Amino acid sequence: MAKLLAIDGLNIVRRVYEASADEDSPEKAATALRHALSSFRNLLAAHSPTHVLAAFDHGGPTWRHALYPRYREQRAPMPSFLREALPGFHDRLAAEGLHVLMLPDVEADDVIGTGVLRWLSEGRGEAIIATTDKDLHGLVAQGALVWDHFKGEWHDDAWVRARFGVAPELLVDLLALMGDATDGVPGVSKVGMKTAARLLNSYGSLEAVMAGAGILKTPLGERLRAERETLYLSRRLVELKTDVRLGVTWNMLAYPGRVEAQGEQAC
Repeated sequence: MAKLLAIDGLNIVRRVYEASADEDSPEKAATALRHALSSFRNLLAAHSPTHVLAAFDHGGPTWRHALYPRYREQRAPMPSFLREALPGFHDRLAAEGLHVLMLPDVEADDVIGTGVLRWLSEGRGEAIIATTDKDLHGLVAQGALVWDHFKGEWHDDAWVRARFGVAPELLVDLLALMGDATDGVPGVSKVGMKTAARLLNSYGSLEAVMAGAGILKTPLGERLRAERETLYLSRRLVELKTDVRLGVTWNMLAYPGRVEAQGEQAC
């Protein structure tokens, strides 16, 4: 059976880069990318995938910025030395046999979400996502597994429930309620993870929470009613776009070399 390994490329690169306390410099960027390349090689060796989807953010505005101009406005830009060194790093990944995907107007998360769901829906085999990004953990509900390269641990259904307090299929609703300051997703004011999980476990879904909010005579109910539009905007921002035209075939993502495809339609 085939196995897809979807790698959240910048998640690994930025974690490695920021692990060093040295000031930004070409030398720091070069060192970080050497270590990141080793991380990629370790992932390939550990999981022995038949196919690899290596996704990176393209850079620039995305459909989320068009929806909400303040999206990620507080996030620090990528250090210039690291940004300038990335094209060379992509070339090195290509030399390793990987097909790097960077698509305008979408994030790497959307690319991974689209690829993983198509892979699973076609019954091609196991799907592993190498990331620490919480947004991608919702794909566990569809049968994917998440691998935390830095901690060396699997994130499955039980892990998501223990970490976030809800089932993987409710993770998008949880993130919408609590928001995400890092990405500038507003959420509902004064609602954190525990409150969001309690609401969702009590009502069963975001729609049921909002239906119940109409009769919830508490300050929380008032905030839910008053911030309804912001809440549903937040949900759109945290939800993965899974209909991205990737422009590749499974054979193009085969690793190593060429494996026989089960249909060669473009993704």
